[in-house]
Amino acid sequence: MGTHRIGVVGAGYVGLTTAACLAGLGHTVMCADIDESKVERL
Repeated sequence: MGTHRIGVVGAGYVGLTTAACLAGLGHTVMCADIDESKVERL
């Protein structure tokens, strides 16, 4: 399985956990959320 670039919409409990797991598998992950301060803290 190769690595992929993945976008996750929503950086709440589900989106952030999903993004972290995918990043842990070696994928490049970008999160988007309506709350800009939440994304900046990431």
